[in-house]
Amino acid sequence: MEKLLIKGPTHLKGEVTISGAKNATVAILPATLLINGTCVLENVPNISDVKVSCKILSELGAKITWLDNNTLSIDTTNITTSNAPLDLTSKFRASYYLIGSMLGRKRAIQVGMPGGCNLGPRPIDQHIKGFELLGAKVDVSQGKITAKADNLVGTSIYMDIVSVGATINVMLASVLAEGTTTIDNAAKEPHIVDVANFLNTMGADIRGAGTDMIKINGVKELKGNATYSIVPDQIEAGTFMLAAVASQGDILIKNCITKHLESLTAKIQEMGAEVHDYGDSIRVTCNRKPSRANIKTLPYPGFPTDLQPQMGVALSIANGTSTINESIWESRFQYTAELNKMGAKISVQGKSAFFEGVDKLYGAPVYSSDLRAGAALIIAGIIAEGETEIYNLDHIDRGYEKIEEKFKNLGANIQRVSN
Repeated sequence: MEKLLIKGPTHLKGEVTISGAKNATVAILPATLLINGTCVLENVPNISDVKVSCKILSELGAKITWLDNNTLSIDTTNITTSNAPLDLTSKFRASYYLIGSMLGRKRAIQVGMPGGCNLGPRPIDQHIKGFELLGAKVDVSQGKITAKADNLVGTSIYMDIVSVGATINVMLASVLAEGTTTIDNAAKEPHIVDVANFLNTMGADIRGAGTDMIKINGVKELKGNATYSIVPDQIEAGTFMLAAVASQGDILIKNCITKHLESLTAKIQEMGAEVHDYGDSIRVTCNRKPSRANIKTLPYPGFPTDLQPQMGVALSIANGTSTINESIWESRFQYTAELNKMGAKISVQGKSAFFEGVDKLYGAPVYSSDLRAGAALIIAGIIAEGETEIYNLDHIDRGYEKIEEKFKNLGANIQRVSN
């Protein structure tokens, strides 16, 4: 078993370059199945979720070549089966995007029930509703999902709740359907726009991504033979912004789209930090303890649930009492028990957590319960007095590329060791 060993406290200073977006990549990789040909993906984050995705695509018949550490060539000309490996698809949540892609490509797919971080119930009823309205039959039983369609025909689909996964999945299934599909009450996250931009580059006709109404005009085929660069990861960028605030540091975050970070920027400024926006980079400087703040997570363009634990670390040592209301995932507060082991004073009541700011945190052995909780605990270890050991690193490796190396370059005393 590996663990991260961190000795603090440290004021982080320097520059960090953001990798490609994990949430975009794990949707775009299945989207390549819609192409009858080859495409090249650049700015691909070299993380475990991407490696598992590539393995799944290979078992379906795709030919995948790593041209360098962050560039992939994918040939999906000869997709030989519609049965995805159940053991691999059950390892992470985004495997459900195979359903939309393979319905479009082969009109059939079988996958294992998606796994991933344990953030409470995450039903796929809106996905299934969309597939069925397009003409598919979907069966969920015995730990797997089977979907088949004689034909897919465009239609109007209203999402009962704003769902990123369902919006992308229905978009994937609609690209090669007959006629026009409209998705109303669609999610607006940047990685939805990135998936649409990728598909359009390959020959699709998708309009309105990034708004609450997406229109997909079905096309005969996607031919590929093009290169596409993955959008920078807004959550990784936000993680380092909050690390600068919590550590009272000074970090220049390069290769990011600052517009995607506006809700976070507003809160960071409210907490007393300075933010300098350069368009494709952003600098966060904080030379004092952050001030209290109240947060409510919301779908984009609201405050991201994926930055809530990292914000929680900053609030745990802020002046005054802060509140976070979590409106997306009911189990997102699991990390607070680990922060309390480090001396934080956090109480959770249902969907709200109350942070009574303490003078400092202290090193302790802690366990990552999910991807973003793991990132938050790294920040906590960096600002804590003494030595922190972080376990369950597989969660962190799912979504952050070379995270200890990036923090080390900012001055953190952090190393990965075998336990």
